[in-house]
Amino acid sequence: MKHDADIIIVGGGLNGCALALAMAQIGQDVILIDAQPKEILTDPEFDGRGYALALTSKNMLNVLGIWADIAANSCPMMNIKVSDGRAGEGAAPQFVHFDHTEIEEGPMGYMLEDRYLRRALLQAIEQIPAIQHLDKTTVISQTIDAGFVLVTLSGDKILHAKLLIGCDGRKSQVAERAGIKKSGRDYHQTSLVCAVKHELPHNNTAHQFFMPSGPLAILPLNNNMSSIVWTETTARAAEIAAMNDADYMACLRPCFGDFLGDISLVGDRYAYPLNLTLADRFVCNRLALVGDAAHGVHPLAGQGLNLGLRDIAALTEVLALAMRRGEDIGAIDVLKRFQQWRRFDTAGSVAATETVNTLFSNDNSLLRSLRDTGLGIINATPSIRRNLMRQAAGLTGELPKMLQGKMI
Repeated sequence: MKHDADIIIVGGGLNGCALALAMAQIGQDVILIDAQPKEILTDPEFDGRGYALALTSKNMLNVLGIWADIAANSCPMMNIKVSDGRAGEGAAPQFVHFDHTEIEEGPMGYMLEDRYLRRALLQAIEQIPAIQHLDKTTVISQTIDAGFVLVTLSGDKILHAKLLIGCDGRKSQVAERAGIKKSGRDYHQTSLVCAVKHELPHNNTAHQFFMPSGPLAILPLNNNMSSIVWTETTARAAEIAAMNDADYMACLRPCFGDFLGDISLVGDRYAYPLNLTLADRFVCNRLALVGDAAHGVHPLAGQGLNLGLRDIAALTEVLALAMRRGEDIGAIDVLKRFQQWRRFDTAGSVAATETVNTLFSNDNSLLRSLRDTGLGIINATPSIRRNLMRQAAGLTGELPKMLQGKMI
């Protein structure tokens, strides 16, 4: 049977676009199906959204050929400070300070506004003949056979390919249609996301304050701005989200503190209910799940996009090696290599975020004393601090070549 493409990717967000670029780079013809209209490729106004990219994610974007286009708009994170906190009281005296000079590779990560990353990815895929980008298109059904996958689109168009990859988020229809179950739980928390401008320079320092209701991340952006990920209980977050901008900022200021001077809102505000979702399996015959379609984790470590890019790097390497051996890229034994590679890392990330969120998102005096002591011990122990920094930078574990900054 003649295929319309080697690979069909469902989901045209950041992961879907990055995956399409990676697949094209190893010689695969790709159809990228996107329910949303193609974004305008000129610079939109700043809308308040930003991403924390681990050092290894920056390496991968360089291999994909887009880092040079966005590097000037990125903000390196040279320092990370982690502490307990309470609204109106500031940070606790015990804290951990991660300084990028303690690792050889450079900054632990970079902050990048959504508009620059999304535009660069979209511009890149439009320039590659091997990628066909179908926007304003949804998948109606999918059928997986021994030798192909058949996908029916809105408008009744039917496509054939060797492999179907779901990049369609936590509520993945690709996973649901394949009968892949998911486990997880509701955190009963909501992240309020926005950006603020401040009077004083942030000096490329990211802050993580663990408040009783959830973590508050203050992440450096260019132009004296910071990205805010402010986690509250679901009920309290709903109250704050419904406020006007002035009242919203009046609630944020006591949590934020005055260490950067006065702050003012920039761009839009967002609210994201938090839950854990983990697919029982990441693959089946001729199908793989990537990013949030496979695993949705708590945002406290800013690892959502980074985990998706790690998936993409691992899947790309597995398929490239299979092609060189003359194997079928959609065969289940090939895809299980990807699953085995990513399952352990994903489980570790889930366990770590679950433990930290449970330990810190409370106001228990005993736990508060224990964790403050623990933060002090970590800060006083260079070997532990260095290991945690390398984890934050994405430098631990069996790294796919793209995350090392190498071509496959």
